[in-house]
Amino acid sequence: MDPTAPSPDYETEYNNRARVPEHPGIIAGWKADAAAYREIAPSELGVRYGEGERQCYDLFKPQESRGDALVMFIHGGYWQALDPGFFSHMARGLNARGLPVAVVGYDLCPQVELGHIVWEIQQAAAALWRRYGLPIVATGHSAGGHLAACALATNWRNVDPGLPERLVTSAYGISGLYNLKPLTETSINDALQLDMVSAERESPLFWPAPSRLTMDAVVGGAESDEYHKQSRRIVDVWGLEGVQTRYEEIAGANHFTVIAGLAEAEDPMTRRIAELAGA
Repeated sequence: MDPTAPSPDYETEYNNRARVPEHPGIIAGWKADAAAYREIAPSELGVRYGEGERQCYDLFKPQESRGDALVMFIHGGYWQALDPGFFSHMARGLNARGLPVAVVGYDLCPQVELGHIVWEIQQAAAALWRRYGLPIVATGHSAGGHLAACALATNWRNVDPGLPERLVTSAYGISGLYNLKPLTETSINDALQLDMVSAERESPLFWPAPSRLTMDAVVGGAESDEYHKQSRRIVDVWGLEGVQTRYEEIAGANHFTVIAGLAEAEDPMTRRIAELAGA
């Protein structure tokens, strides 16, 4: 590393809404597409996995099951915005490939601490396993990518001794955040209230690597250098520690358009997650 190189401007690097001025229209499109899919998809909406206001999931079912796992999709919003109702259509492509998809909600910062959100996602995954008896492929976007990686690296016996060791068998992080320390220098931290100790504690990059399991880290080609660095770093570090890792850039995609392919059955992103789920 060049000691004379300037430090990254983390506020600019991580402020995705400022980097993509057209984001309000994209998010409005998510909401409309999600509502349209809920109208037609076989589903169970608002299934509770805990007592918190947002501790519920929407399950979208395929017409015919073809895989041997359940996909858990975790939304983004920097742990402080959005909800599953914006992302129902993220199940569409995988449903068409024969996979059930649970779009999971969680309480938001600053009403809860980020560590509590990690715990909530663990509780959601445990509830899904108890109900369906299927291993889980965890996928998520942005903050959801972070939470998917946390789910993969969780010691499930510590959550509940009755849970299987490999409850989550693989993770597919889309524009994920795996080292939270840089966020302590940004306005994003106003709601998160992380210090360097808690930022490290909640960063899956610093957890014991889930060796022998699979982690894909995917990022949009038009995203900031820091987002590329986040995905490359988790792949490099975990790969050296026995995780089957894979890095990919989605050409031309920004932080908001990078997930568009999940709505389509033939998109390479959908195909890869289906492969991880045995479909």
